[in-house]
Amino acid sequence: MKRANLVLDENFLKQALVFSKQKTYSDAVNEALKEYCRIHKARKILSFQGSGIWDDSESEIRPERRGLLVARSNAPKKKK
Repeated sequence: MKRANLVLDENFLKQALVFSKQKTYSDAVNEALKEYCRIHKARKILSFQGSGIWDDSESEIRPERRGLLVARSNAPKKKK
């Protein structure tokens, strides 16, 4: 862990503590930073869509599930 002396908006800090259900400000800030990084990584991955680097065709990515998906869609529906 890195120790830092930060000046933070008190209202956002309190909101982060409530939303995260963490017990300390440090834990709430760490969770918020982790979520911030996760979101930006996901956006970067989505930018590859349509570029030829990433194809969102699940059947090509996961051919072992191809039959499973078809089997589920053709399965008889249960009566309630």
